[in-house]
Amino acid sequence: MTTLGIDLGTGSVKAAVVSSDGSVLGAASCTYEVVGPEPGWAESDPREWLAAVNEVVGRVSAGADTAIDGVGFSGQMHGVVVTDGDLVPLLPAILWADGRATAEALDLAESFTVEALAILGSPAVPGFAATTLKWLQRNRPEVMSQARYALQPKDWLRAALGGDVATDPSDASGTLLYDVVAGRWSTEAIAWTGVNANLVAEVRDSSAGAGEVAFACGVHAPAVVGGADTACAMAGIGLRVGDGFIAVGTGSQTVSVLAAPSVDTSLVTHTFATAGVIGAGWYRIGAVQNAGLALTKALAWLGADVAEAVEALRSGVQPSDPIFVPYIAGERTPFMDASLRGSWSGLSLSTDRAAMLRSILEGVAQAVALGVEAVEATGALLPAVVPIVGGGTHDRAFRQLLANATGHCLGVTDAPNAAVVGAALLAQGRSLAGQPAEVSSAVEPEPLAQALLAARRDQVMALVRAQQGVE
Repeated sequence: MTTLGIDLGTGSVKAAVVSSDGSVLGAASCTYEVVGPEPGWAESDPREWLAAVNEVVGRVSAGADTAIDGVGFSGQMHGVVVTDGDLVPLLPAILWADGRATAEALDLAESFTVEALAILGSPAVPGFAATTLKWLQRNRPEVMSQARYALQPKDWLRAALGGDVATDPSDASGTLLYDVVAGRWSTEAIAWTGVNANLVAEVRDSSAGAGEVAFACGVHAPAVVGGADTACAMAGIGLRVGDGFIAVGTGSQTVSVLAAPSVDTSLVTHTFATAGVIGAGWYRIGAVQNAGLALTKALAWLGADVAEAVEALRSGVQPSDPIFVPYIAGERTPFMDASLRGSWSGLSLSTDRAAMLRSILEGVAQAVALGVEAVEATGALLPAVVPIVGGGTHDRAFRQLLANATGHCLGVTDAPNAAVVGAALLAQGRSLAGQPAEVSSAVEPEPLAQALLAARRDQVMALVRAQQGVE
């Protein structure tokens, strides 16, 4: 069976033709814009998603030597597309990075107990469907009066291509509208938003049939509902209970696959459903916003590139290096504070350019380590050798820095197509790859460097707490 996977990311879409053994027979990608018409806003035009998807499917199908037997979808989480009854968007898609609903997030936190929020899987934060819909209800009532559907990005895409209006547990669990423990929409959370309960889609298993989709190139095939991007990546990597990984890209994610839907009442991590059958699986995730995002911006301030920063890192982090706090865009795990900002501390006359560059890479690694610590503090486990994936894990010196900061043995895993492969596997009726992704090499933490970084991480925490006014 040969299937097509489509992964609708925040800034680009990827399509891949995948064989029954999970091999990628062809792949293509295309970018589109994320715009911020107001400070702190993050939007995309869903019509650009549709055009990009038609382009990549046309390219990948032209190079495929086989018929497409089914289509699976993966997509960015938390955002929402509000449409009329014909699935025409009534306004741009509001994405996970959007911060306009800060007041609504505070309202949600005050309206629900800690335990009730934990059952919804996440702390009260802007950028999730619940807080976004509350903002729309308050600020765009004329739009909401015309609304028929409020869909997650991949679900709008599938429906716009001719498929059914539906969602799956992995995407629903990232809305703050879904009872992660019971595996159903939360009537209380939906009522809090003030929107019509009929706006949300029916929840089906990730591999459930969802009609037939058709693309501009002439390809048409049965579709399945699909899953959220992280859940699809877990499927593509083949993670099972007790497994986990660390991903480093624009942001960073630390994932642990759970045996049961235990929730985090500390509200510093998220508990989401895995892709597959409703109620079949869950995972804990520490979500860090400021990884590559902070790296790129800080290097630009110094007129440097990654190669120069990595070269400076080869001598190792020094005790005299300044401390870089990387939270230039607020932060989720472990602080859940959109108001946080970045800083340098400990600058002196002896600080040189190399020390500044090392401190930037160290700051990113410390943010990843704090995400790891937050996940483990909830009782979620990581394997003895933790796979690392993502574009930020390719350099050997930075991998060693990550191992030293997290204190974990890290396994280098090459899985660039994990989410799109996971989506294609769902179209084959499978929720996991047959074998876990192979680890090509392992990086052990170095005890002396680990101790130094732990002490410097305490300084990062102290600087953040001082910014927050916490003693």
